[in-house]
Amino acid sequence: MSIVTDLLAKPGVVAAGEYAYRGDRFSYRGALSENHARMASIMCRATTMSVNMEASMVEALQPLSGLLPARGWLVHGPEYTVCVVANVFCLLENSKGSINDLVGFMRHALANIPSDMI
Repeated sequence: MSIVTDLLAKPGVVAAGEYAYRGDRFSYRGALSENHARMASIMCRATTMSVNMEASMVEALQPLSGLLPARGWLVHGPEYTVCVVANVFCLLENSKGSINDLVGFMRHALANIPSDMI
């Protein structure tokens, strides 16, 4: 099974996908239109680049801060949460799933992704 298939089997996950670090490709499954999935992959790539830059800035000010290498991020809204670990994203409906369970699963499943690829 793929990580996307595994994520879609988790309670509350509406959609999941992967994006290329170069920004030229993405794949997804779930309840998103092709256009919304494309926009999600662009947003995830741009935010990942920003998170990595900010972690590097904190590391410059406070060496060994524990933020590098940044492995992912999430945005939690009142109804939905976007979770990204490595180059995998998913959209969670908050009332139907657990953020802690989802992030724990993603961290474990994607633990071997080389940090220089993020």
